[in-house]
Amino acid sequence: MRVVIVGAGKLGYTIAELLSNEQMEVIVIDRDEDQLTAVKNYLDVLTIVANGASPITMDDPDVHGADVFIAVTSIDEVNMVACILAKKHGARHTIARIRDMQFISEAREYLKKNFDIDLMLNPEMIAAQEIYRILMTPAALNVDEFAGGKVRLFEVKIGKHSKVLDTPLKNLKLPKGVLAGLIFRDHQMIIPHGDDMFQVGDNAYFIGFPDAIEAFSSNFVQQDSRKLERVMIIGAGRISRTLSVMLIKAGVNVKVIEKDRQACEDIAQILTGDSIAIHGDGTNVDLLAQEGITSADVVVCLTEDDKLNLMMALLAKHLGAKKTVVRVYRTEYADLIEKVGVDVVISARLLSAAEVLAFVRRGGVVSVSILEGARAEAVEVIVQSGAKVAGKKLMDVRLPKSCLVCAYVRKGKAAIPNGNTILEPGDRTILFCLRGAAKEVMTWFN
Repeated sequence: MRVVIVGAGKLGYTIAELLSNEQMEVIVIDRDEDQLTAVKNYLDVLTIVANGASPITMDDPDVHGADVFIAVTSIDEVNMVACILAKKHGARHTIARIRDMQFISEAREYLKKNFDIDLMLNPEMIAAQEIYRILMTPAALNVDEFAGGKVRLFEVKIGKHSKVLDTPLKNLKLPKGVLAGLIFRDHQMIIPHGDDMFQVGDNAYFIGFPDAIEAFSSNFVQQDSRKLERVMIIGAGRISRTLSVMLIKAGVNVKVIEKDRQACEDIAQILTGDSIAIHGDGTNVDLLAQEGITSADVVVCLTEDDKLNLMMALLAKHLGAKKTVVRVYRTEYADLIEKVGVDVVISARLLSAAEVLAFVRRGGVVSVSILEGARAEAVEVIVQSGAKVAGKKLMDVRLPKSCLVCAYVRKGKAAIPNGNTILEPGDRTILFCLRGAAKEVMTWFN
Protein backbone atom coordinates (compact mmCIF):
# COMPACT_ATOMS: atom_id res chain seq x y z
CA MET A 1 0.00 0.00 0.00
CA ARG A 2 1.31 3.45 -0.96
CA VAL A 3 0.59 6.27 1.49
CA VAL A 4 1.44 9.91 0.83
CA ILE A 5 1.71 12.29 3.82
CA VAL A 6 1.80 16.07 3.31
CA GLY A 7 3.27 17.80 6.35
CA ALA A 8 6.41 16.63 8.16
CA GLY A 9 5.59 18.18 11.52
CA LYS A 10 5.05 16.27 14.76
CA LEU A 11 1.77 14.66 13.66
CA GLY A 12 3.05 13.83 10.18
CA TYR A 13 6.18 12.25 11.66
CA THR A 14 4.18 10.09 14.08
CA ILE A 15 1.83 8.85 11.36
CA ALA A 16 4.77 8.13 9.03
CA GLU A 17 6.54 6.17 11.78
CA LEU A 18 3.51 3.99 12.55
CA LEU A 19 2.75 3.26 8.89
CA SER A 20 6.36 2.55 7.94
CA ASN A 21 6.53 0.09 10.85
CA GLU A 22 3.64 -1.71 9.12
CA GLN A 23 5.90 -2.12 6.07
CA MET A 24 3.79 0.25 3.99
CA GLU A 25 5.33 2.37 1.24
CA VAL A 26 5.32 5.87 2.77
CA ILE A 27 6.12 9.16 0.99
CA VAL A 28 6.40 12.35 3.08
CA ILE A 29 6.14 15.79 1.42
CA ASP A 30 6.99 19.18 2.90
CA ARG A 31 8.17 22.53 1.55
CA ASP A 32 10.58 22.92 4.46
CA GLU A 33 13.69 20.81 3.89
CA ASP A 34 14.68 21.16 7.55
CA GLN A 35 11.34 19.61 8.60
CA LEU A 36 12.08 16.61 6.40
CA THR A 37 15.55 16.05 7.84
CA ALA A 38 14.34 14.18 10.95
CA VAL A 39 11.98 12.07 8.83
CA LYS A 40 14.76 11.22 6.38
CA ASN A 41 17.30 10.44 9.11
CA TYR A 42 15.16 8.24 11.36
CA LEU A 43 12.43 6.65 9.23
CA ASP A 44 12.53 4.26 6.30
CA VAL A 45 10.41 6.47 4.03
CA LEU A 46 10.78 8.51 0.83
CA THR A 47 10.87 12.29 1.30
CA ILE A 48 10.05 14.97 -1.29
CA VAL A 49 10.72 18.70 -0.90
CA ALA A 50 7.69 20.26 -2.59
CA ASN A 51 4.40 22.09 -2.14
CA GLY A 52 1.96 19.36 -1.17
CA ALA A 53 -1.02 21.38 -2.41
CA SER A 54 0.34 21.92 -5.90
CA PRO A 55 -1.02 20.22 -9.07
CA ILE A 56 2.59 19.83 -10.20
CA THR A 57 3.40 17.78 -7.09
CA MET A 58 0.32 15.62 -7.70
CA ASP A 59 1.73 14.57 -11.09
CA ASP A 60 4.84 13.11 -9.46
CA PRO A 61 4.77 9.32 -10.10
CA ASP A 62 5.35 8.67 -6.37
CA VAL A 63 2.32 10.79 -5.47
CA HIS A 64 -0.16 10.27 -8.31
CA GLY A 65 -2.74 7.55 -7.61
CA ALA A 66 -1.77 6.96 -3.97
CA ASP A 67 -3.86 4.43 -2.05
CA VAL A 68 -4.19 6.90 0.83
CA PHE A 69 -3.36 10.62 0.77
CA ILE A 70 -2.99 12.32 4.19
CA ALA A 71 -2.68 16.11 4.58
CA VAL A 72 -1.64 17.18 8.09
CA THR A 73 -0.04 20.60 7.69
CA SER A 74 -0.84 23.29 10.28
CA ILE A 75 -3.20 25.10 7.86
CA ASP A 76 -6.72 23.63 7.40
CA GLU A 77 -7.29 25.23 3.99
CA VAL A 78 -4.03 23.81 2.61
CA ASN A 79 -5.04 20.34 3.82
CA MET A 80 -8.48 20.59 2.19
CA VAL A 81 -7.10 21.83 -1.15
CA ALA A 82 -4.43 19.12 -1.12
CA CYS A 83 -7.07 16.41 -0.60
CA ILE A 84 -9.26 17.76 -3.41
CA LEU A 85 -6.32 17.78 -5.81
CA ALA A 86 -5.20 14.32 -4.68
CA LYS A 87 -8.64 12.82 -5.47
CA LYS A 88 -8.55 14.44 -8.92
CA HIS A 89 -5.14 12.86 -9.46
CA GLY A 90 -6.23 9.33 -8.66
CA ALA A 91 -5.89 9.01 -4.86
CA ARG A 92 -8.29 6.35 -3.59
CA HIS A 93 -8.79 7.78 -0.10
CA THR A 94 -7.97 11.13 1.54
CA ILE A 95 -7.51 12.22 5.16
CA ALA A 96 -7.30 15.87 6.23
CA ARG A 97 -6.30 17.47 9.51
CA ILE A 98 -9.00 20.06 10.32
CA ARG A 99 -8.26 22.06 13.48
CA ASP A 100 -11.04 24.66 13.19
CA MET A 101 -13.75 23.46 15.58
CA GLN A 102 -16.42 25.28 13.57
CA PHE A 103 -15.59 23.23 10.48
CA ILE A 104 -15.89 20.03 12.48
CA SER A 105 -19.06 20.92 14.37
CA GLU A 106 -21.01 22.71 11.62
CA ALA A 107 -19.61 21.67 8.25
CA ARG A 108 -18.36 18.08 8.64
CA GLU A 109 -20.92 16.53 6.29
CA TYR A 110 -20.55 19.39 3.79
CA LEU A 111 -16.78 18.91 3.66
CA LYS A 112 -17.10 15.15 3.31
CA LYS A 113 -19.69 15.39 0.53
CA ASN A 114 -18.35 18.33 -1.47
CA PHE A 115 -14.63 18.05 -0.82
CA ASP A 116 -14.62 14.24 -0.92
CA ILE A 117 -12.55 13.92 2.27
CA ASP A 118 -12.89 10.42 3.72
CA LEU A 119 -11.60 11.12 7.24
CA MET A 120 -11.23 14.42 9.11
CA LEU A 121 -8.78 14.58 11.99
CA ASN A 122 -9.05 17.08 14.82
CA PRO A 123 -6.27 16.12 17.28
CA GLU A 124 -7.39 18.65 19.87
CA MET A 125 -10.97 17.39 19.94
CA ILE A 126 -9.78 13.77 20.10
CA ALA A 127 -7.49 14.63 23.04
CA ALA A 128 -10.25 16.55 24.86
CA GLN A 129 -12.64 13.61 24.53
CA GLU A 130 -9.98 11.23 25.86
CA ILE A 131 -9.21 13.44 28.88
CA TYR A 132 -12.93 13.82 29.59
CA ARG A 133 -13.48 10.03 29.59
CA ILE A 134 -10.58 9.55 31.99
CA LEU A 135 -11.67 12.32 34.35
CA MET A 136 -15.18 10.92 34.58
CA THR A 137 -13.75 7.56 35.76
CA PRO A 138 -11.92 8.48 39.01
CA ALA A 139 -9.46 5.59 39.25
CA ALA A 140 -8.60 5.36 35.56
CA LEU A 141 -5.36 6.17 33.78
CA ASN A 142 -7.04 5.37 30.48
CA VAL A 143 -10.59 4.60 29.36
CA ASP A 144 -11.73 3.53 25.92
CA GLU A 145 -14.84 2.01 24.40
CA PHE A 146 -15.40 -0.40 21.53
CA ALA A 147 -18.31 -1.80 19.54
CA GLY A 148 -20.44 1.27 20.04
CA GLY A 149 -19.93 1.31 23.81
CA LYS A 150 -20.71 -2.37 24.41
CA VAL A 151 -17.12 -3.12 25.51
CA ARG A 152 -14.97 -0.90 27.74
CA LEU A 153 -11.22 -0.74 28.36
CA PHE A 154 -10.00 0.39 31.80
CA GLU A 155 -6.38 1.05 32.79
CA VAL A 156 -5.41 1.47 36.44
CA LYS A 157 -2.24 1.73 38.53
CA ILE A 158 -1.94 -1.16 41.01
CA GLY A 159 -1.36 0.25 44.51
CA LYS A 160 0.16 -1.43 47.55
CA HIS A 161 -3.25 -2.07 49.13
CA SER A 162 -4.93 -3.43 45.99
CA LYS A 163 -7.07 -6.55 46.38
CA VAL A 164 -5.66 -8.07 43.16
CA LEU A 165 -2.04 -8.17 44.38
CA ASP A 166 0.11 -11.32 44.58
CA THR A 167 -2.58 -13.75 43.42
CA PRO A 168 -2.09 -15.84 40.25
CA LEU A 169 -4.61 -14.75 37.65
CA LYS A 170 -5.97 -18.30 37.43
CA ASN A 171 -6.99 -17.97 41.11
CA LEU A 172 -8.13 -14.35 40.92
CA LYS A 173 -11.90 -14.04 41.18
CA LEU A 174 -12.70 -11.23 38.77
CA PRO A 175 -16.36 -10.24 38.34
CA LYS A 176 -18.29 -11.85 35.51
CA GLY A 177 -17.77 -9.80 32.38
CA VAL A 178 -14.26 -8.55 33.30
CA LEU A 179 -10.99 -9.84 31.82
CA ALA A 180 -7.39 -8.96 32.76
CA GLY A 181 -5.83 -8.23 29.40
CA LEU A 182 -2.44 -6.52 29.70
CA ILE A 183 0.22 -5.59 32.25
CA PHE A 184 2.71 -2.75 31.73
CA ARG A 185 5.73 -3.32 33.98
CA ASP A 186 9.30 -1.96 33.80
CA HIS A 187 8.78 -0.52 30.29
CA GLN A 188 7.51 -3.89 29.04
CA MET A 189 4.04 -4.92 27.89
CA ILE A 190 2.98 -8.38 29.09
CA ILE A 191 0.04 -10.44 27.90
CA PRO A 192 -0.66 -12.27 31.18
CA HIS A 193 -1.26 -15.99 31.61
CA GLY A 194 -2.69 -18.02 34.48
CA ASP A 195 0.45 -18.01 36.64
CA ASP A 196 1.16 -14.28 36.25
CA MET A 197 0.42 -11.94 39.18
CA PHE A 198 -0.10 -8.20 39.52
CA GLN A 199 2.66 -6.31 41.34
CA VAL A 200 2.74 -2.90 43.01
CA GLY A 201 3.27 -0.20 40.38
CA ASP A 202 1.91 -2.22 37.46
CA ASN A 203 -0.35 -0.51 34.97
CA ALA A 204 -3.13 -3.07 34.55
CA TYR A 205 -5.56 -3.15 31.64
CA PHE A 206 -8.98 -4.68 32.20
CA ILE A 207 -11.63 -5.06 29.53
CA GLY A 208 -15.26 -6.13 29.66
CA PHE A 209 -18.89 -5.07 29.84
CA PRO A 210 -19.30 -1.37 30.72
CA ASP A 211 -21.51 -2.02 33.79
CA ALA A 212 -19.13 -4.68 35.09
CA ILE A 213 -16.07 -2.49 34.47
CA GLU A 214 -17.69 0.49 36.17
CA ALA A 215 -18.52 -1.56 39.27
CA PHE A 216 -15.09 -3.21 39.25
CA SER A 217 -13.27 0.13 38.93
CA SER A 218 -14.73 1.25 42.27
CA ASN A 219 -12.30 -1.20 43.94
CA PHE A 220 -9.43 1.08 42.91
CA VAL A 221 -10.93 4.40 43.99
CA GLN A 222 -9.29 5.82 47.10
CA GLN A 223 -11.49 6.10 50.14
CA ASP A 224 -11.24 9.89 50.21
CA SER A 225 -12.16 10.25 46.53
CA ARG A 226 -15.40 11.93 45.66
CA LYS A 227 -17.44 12.93 42.65
CA LEU A 228 -15.55 15.17 40.24
CA GLU A 229 -16.54 18.74 41.13
CA ARG A 230 -13.62 21.11 40.51
CA VAL A 231 -11.07 21.02 37.69
CA MET A 232 -8.25 23.53 37.21
CA ILE A 233 -6.90 23.81 33.65
CA ILE A 234 -3.61 25.57 32.92
CA GLY A 235 -3.46 26.79 29.33
CA ALA A 236 -6.33 28.02 27.15
CA GLY A 237 -5.68 26.41 23.77
CA ARG A 238 -8.04 24.39 21.58
CA ILE A 239 -8.02 21.33 23.86
CA SER A 240 -8.82 23.49 26.88
CA ARG A 241 -11.77 25.16 25.15
CA THR A 242 -13.31 21.87 24.06
CA LEU A 243 -12.65 20.13 27.39
CA SER A 244 -14.05 23.04 29.40
CA VAL A 245 -17.38 22.95 27.55
CA MET A 246 -17.67 19.18 28.06
CA LEU A 247 -16.92 19.41 31.79
CA ILE A 248 -19.31 22.31 32.38
CA LYS A 249 -22.12 20.37 30.66
CA ALA A 250 -21.37 17.51 33.09
CA GLY A 251 -21.84 19.87 36.06
CA VAL A 252 -18.13 20.34 36.83
CA ASN A 253 -16.77 23.72 37.95
CA VAL A 254 -13.86 24.75 35.72
CA LYS A 255 -11.15 27.30 36.45
CA VAL A 256 -8.74 28.13 33.59
CA ILE A 257 -5.42 29.92 34.11
CA GLU A 258 -3.83 31.45 30.99
CA LYS A 259 -0.79 33.70 30.61
CA ASP A 260 -1.84 35.22 27.27
CA ARG A 261 -4.51 37.88 27.79
CA GLN A 262 -6.26 37.45 24.44
CA ALA A 263 -6.45 33.65 24.80
CA CYS A 264 -7.78 34.15 28.32
CA GLU A 265 -10.51 36.51 27.10
CA ASP A 266 -11.41 34.09 24.27
CA ILE A 267 -11.96 31.13 26.58
CA ALA A 268 -13.79 33.31 29.15
CA GLN A 269 -16.52 33.93 26.56
CA ILE A 270 -17.44 30.23 26.40
CA LEU A 271 -17.34 29.51 30.15
CA THR A 272 -20.72 29.49 31.87
CA GLY A 273 -22.05 29.25 35.42
CA ASP A 274 -19.43 29.60 38.14
CA SER A 275 -16.57 28.63 35.83
CA ILE A 276 -14.02 31.38 35.24
CA ALA A 277 -10.82 32.20 33.33
CA ILE A 278 -7.94 33.91 35.15
CA HIS A 279 -5.20 35.91 33.43
CA GLY A 280 -2.02 34.80 35.15
CA ASP A 281 1.09 32.61 35.14
CA GLY A 282 0.40 28.94 35.89
CA THR A 283 3.88 28.61 37.41
CA ASN A 284 3.18 31.26 40.05
CA VAL A 285 2.91 29.40 43.35
CA ASP A 286 1.09 32.23 45.10
CA LEU A 287 -1.48 32.49 42.30
CA LEU A 288 -2.14 28.73 42.30
CA ALA A 289 -2.56 28.67 46.08
CA GLN A 290 -4.79 31.73 46.00
CA GLU A 291 -7.02 30.17 43.33
CA GLY A 292 -7.52 27.00 45.35
CA ILE A 293 -5.31 24.42 43.72
CA THR A 294 -5.40 22.34 46.92
CA SER A 295 -9.18 21.96 46.61
CA ALA A 296 -9.13 21.03 42.91
CA ASP A 297 -10.03 17.41 42.19
CA VAL A 298 -7.83 17.45 39.08
CA VAL A 299 -5.25 19.81 37.59
CA VAL A 300 -4.88 19.53 33.80
CA CYS A 301 -1.76 21.06 32.19
CA LEU A 302 -2.35 21.85 28.52
CA THR A 303 0.22 24.43 27.43
CA GLU A 304 2.25 23.80 24.26
CA ASP A 305 5.48 23.31 26.24
CA ASP A 306 6.10 19.75 27.50
CA LYS A 307 8.67 20.81 30.11
CA LEU A 308 6.39 23.56 31.40
CA ASN A 309 3.47 21.12 31.66
CA LEU A 310 5.62 18.71 33.66
CA MET A 311 6.86 21.45 35.98
CA MET A 312 3.34 22.77 36.61
CA ALA A 313 2.00 19.26 37.27
CA LEU A 314 4.75 18.57 39.82
CA LEU A 315 4.11 21.96 41.40
CA ALA A 316 0.40 21.17 41.58
CA LYS A 317 1.16 17.84 43.29
CA HIS A 318 3.47 19.60 45.76
CA LEU A 319 0.69 22.06 46.60
CA GLY A 320 -1.78 19.26 47.28
CA ALA A 321 -3.58 18.58 43.97
CA LYS A 322 -5.23 15.14 44.10
CA LYS A 323 -4.70 14.19 40.45
CA THR A 324 -2.73 15.64 37.53
CA VAL A 325 -3.11 15.24 33.77
CA VAL A 326 -0.41 16.38 31.34
CA ARG A 327 -0.54 16.79 27.57
CA VAL A 328 2.76 15.97 25.81
CA TYR A 329 3.97 16.59 22.27
CA ARG A 330 7.05 14.38 22.53
CA THR A 331 5.86 10.89 23.37
CA GLU A 332 9.33 9.85 24.54
CA TYR A 333 8.74 12.03 27.61
CA ALA A 334 5.67 10.03 28.65
CA ASP A 335 7.52 7.36 30.68
CA LEU A 336 9.63 9.95 32.51
CA ILE A 337 6.62 12.11 33.32
CA GLU A 338 4.67 9.18 34.77
CA LYS A 339 7.71 8.01 36.76
CA VAL A 340 8.03 11.33 38.60
CA GLY A 341 4.46 11.24 39.84
CA VAL A 342 2.14 12.61 37.14
CA ASP A 343 -1.04 10.52 37.04
CA VAL A 344 -2.11 10.67 33.39
CA VAL A 345 -0.14 11.56 30.25
CA ILE A 346 -2.00 12.32 27.00
CA SER A 347 -0.55 12.58 23.49
CA ALA A 348 -2.91 14.14 20.94
CA ARG A 349 -0.54 12.97 18.21
CA LEU A 350 -0.73 9.30 19.15
CA LEU A 351 -4.50 9.43 19.55
CA SER A 352 -4.88 10.93 16.06
CA ALA A 353 -2.33 8.57 14.55
CA ALA A 354 -4.36 5.64 15.91
CA GLU A 355 -7.40 6.82 13.92
CA VAL A 356 -5.30 7.01 10.78
CA LEU A 357 -3.88 3.55 11.44
CA ALA A 358 -7.34 2.03 11.76
CA PHE A 359 -8.47 3.74 8.53
CA VAL A 360 -5.40 2.68 6.54
CA ARG A 361 -5.56 -0.94 7.69
CA ARG A 362 -9.22 -1.23 6.67
CA GLY A 363 -10.04 -4.91 5.96
CA GLY A 364 -12.50 -5.07 8.84
CA VAL A 365 -10.51 -2.94 11.29
CA VAL A 366 -12.94 -0.57 13.01
CA SER A 367 -10.68 1.20 15.50
CA VAL A 368 -7.19 1.16 17.02
CA SER A 369 -6.15 2.40 20.46
CA ILE A 370 -2.41 2.87 20.93
CA LEU A 371 -1.27 1.94 24.44
CA GLU A 372 1.81 2.95 26.43
CA GLY A 373 3.57 4.91 23.69
CA ALA A 374 2.81 2.34 20.96
CA ARG A 375 4.12 -0.65 22.91
CA ALA A 376 0.76 -2.34 22.34
CA GLU A 377 -2.58 -1.80 20.61
CA ALA A 378 -6.20 -2.52 21.36
CA VAL A 379 -7.79 -3.30 18.00
CA GLU A 380 -11.45 -3.71 17.10
CA VAL A 381 -11.80 -5.87 14.00
CA ILE A 382 -14.74 -7.49 12.25
CA VAL A 383 -14.15 -11.18 11.48
CA GLN A 384 -14.29 -11.58 7.70
CA SER A 385 -15.85 -14.48 5.83
CA GLY A 386 -13.17 -17.09 5.16
CA ALA A 387 -10.88 -15.82 7.94
CA LYS A 388 -8.61 -18.39 9.60
CA VAL A 389 -10.24 -17.83 13.01
CA ALA A 390 -13.81 -18.22 11.73
CA GLY A 391 -15.67 -21.40 12.68
CA LYS A 392 -12.97 -22.83 14.95
CA LYS A 393 -12.46 -23.00 18.71
CA LEU A 394 -9.95 -20.37 19.81
CA MET A 395 -7.89 -23.07 21.54
CA ASP A 396 -7.47 -24.79 18.15
CA VAL A 397 -6.66 -21.68 16.14
CA ARG A 398 -3.25 -21.17 17.76
CA LEU A 399 -3.10 -17.41 17.44
CA PRO A 400 0.31 -15.77 17.98
CA LYS A 401 1.26 -15.41 21.66
CA SER A 402 1.66 -11.69 21.06
CA CYS A 403 -2.11 -11.24 20.88
CA LEU A 404 -5.13 -11.90 23.10
CA VAL A 405 -8.79 -12.04 22.08
CA CYS A 406 -10.44 -10.03 24.87
CA ALA A 407 -14.08 -9.69 23.87
CA TYR A 408 -16.48 -10.00 20.96
CA VAL A 409 -19.92 -8.68 20.05
CA ARG A 410 -22.40 -10.83 18.13
CA LYS A 411 -25.89 -9.63 17.17
CA GLY A 412 -25.51 -6.66 19.50
CA LYS A 413 -24.55 -8.73 22.54
CA ALA A 414 -21.06 -8.58 24.09
CA ALA A 415 -19.26 -11.65 25.47
CA ILE A 416 -15.91 -12.54 27.05
CA PRO A 417 -14.34 -15.48 25.14
CA ASN A 418 -12.62 -18.61 26.41
CA GLY A 419 -10.77 -21.46 24.72
CA ASN A 420 -14.00 -23.08 23.53
CA THR A 421 -15.36 -19.90 21.94
CA ILE A 422 -15.98 -20.09 18.19
CA LEU A 423 -15.83 -16.77 16.34
CA GLU A 424 -18.15 -16.27 13.37
CA PRO A 425 -17.96 -13.95 10.34
CA GLY A 426 -19.39 -10.56 11.30
CA ASP A 427 -18.34 -10.76 14.97
CA ARG A 428 -16.83 -7.49 16.22
CA THR A 429 -13.74 -8.72 18.04
CA ILE A 430 -11.49 -6.73 20.40
CA LEU A 431 -7.84 -7.80 20.55
CA PHE A 432 -4.74 -6.79 22.47
CA CYS A 433 -1.60 -6.95 20.30
CA LEU A 434 1.98 -6.29 21.35
CA ARG A 435 4.19 -3.91 19.38
CA GLY A 436 4.80 -4.96 15.79
CA ALA A 437 2.45 -7.95 15.93
CA ALA A 438 -0.74 -6.36 14.62
CA LYS A 439 -0.02 -6.82 10.91
CA GLU A 440 0.54 -10.57 11.34
CA VAL A 441 -2.43 -10.94 13.70
CA MET A 442 -4.79 -9.21 11.26
CA THR A 443 -4.15 -11.94 8.67
CA TRP A 444 -6.05 -14.36 10.94
CA PHE A 445 -9.17 -12.17 10.92
CA ASN A 446 -9.22 -10.86 7.34
